[in-house]
Amino acid sequence: MALALASLPMLDISKSGGKISRRSARGPFLSRHPRSSFSDDYFSWPLPGVSIVGSAGRGAVVRSAVTEEQTPSSMRDDEKMPYDSPPPSKDVLVVGASGGVGQLVVASLLKRNIKSRLLVRDPEKAALLFGRQDEDNFKICKGDTRNPLDMDPVMFEGVTHVICCTGTTAFPSRRWDGDNSPEKVDWEGVRNLVLALPQKIQRLVLVSSVGVTKFNEMPWSIMNLFGVLKFKKMGEDFVRSSGLPFTIIRAGRLTDGPYTSYDLNTLLKATAGERRAVIIGQGDKLVGEVSRLVVAEACIQALDIEFTQNQIYEINSVKKGDGPGSDCEKWKELFRSVK
Repeated sequence: MALALASLPMLDISKSGGKISRRSARGPFLSRHPRSSFSDDYFSWPLPGVSIVGSAGRGAVVRSAVTEEQTPSSMRDDEKMPYDSPPPSKDVLVVGASGGVGQLVVASLLKRNIKSRLLVRDPEKAALLFGRQDEDNFKICKGDTRNPLDMDPVMFEGVTHVICCTGTTAFPSRRWDGDNSPEKVDWEGVRNLVLALPQKIQRLVLVSSVGVTKFNEMPWSIMNLFGVLKFKKMGEDFVRSSGLPFTIIRAGRLTDGPYTSYDLNTLLKATAGERRAVIIGQGDKLVGEVSRLVVAEACIQALDIEFTQNQIYEINSVKKGDGPGSDCEKWKELFRSVK
């Protein structure tokens, strides 16, 4: 698949550090403005034909979507994470929020009472999945990263942290319908998002894949027959050159899901099975599998661990041991162990 590298006429690569200047790269954008309630860009309530339950019903249930694998019952009460007090002034944008990993990221943020907004192509599906939440702390924004005109910077005002977990299949499938190829999603989509993000965000976490630096080597070259690893690496490189503080999580082969029925009950039953213990590496040396729950938790933990800034990690999960759950100190130890 030919690469249209000439499609970057707006990029200004500075001489200092090779970082991307984003001053003139954004181009025109839609004249939308954020609302205090769900309308236009933010989804309107109530849904036609859908009964939305308030905070005492469905909205309260979704906070339990992160299962016991993330706070194992074997942990003592004093070891479990306190979720009642959200970090101050944090507003997390989840891109690809209705996807396999994105659903679990959103559920974890809701459990922690962290202010969040979702960037999705289909707000109705996201609204059905997560139910009605407090509009001051939860917004659903319509946007397609593949379309730069959808990436209205106004929509991102106030965002402090970003977790991008967009993706598509490695081989042609129905998910490629509508120009949803790896080139459009993993390369152009990531590029368009980065160019629109506020320069003052505190962290961008990007979910990528193991093997991206080895796409010409066996067995990775088989996985890369249609360019998925190559385009993920291009997305990574763009993030690294953007000047934004980043953490890249390269996941092994994803297990447990994806949960694409858009049914909250299905999400609530999500488990990491026996794959609770976590292995983290650097240098693109890990080969294996990882639970989507583990990837989602790693993304959230990386937001606040200072020394993970501007680092790239590979992550697998294995059957031996209970793993870190949602214990931030244990995650710090894991990330620090590969420094």
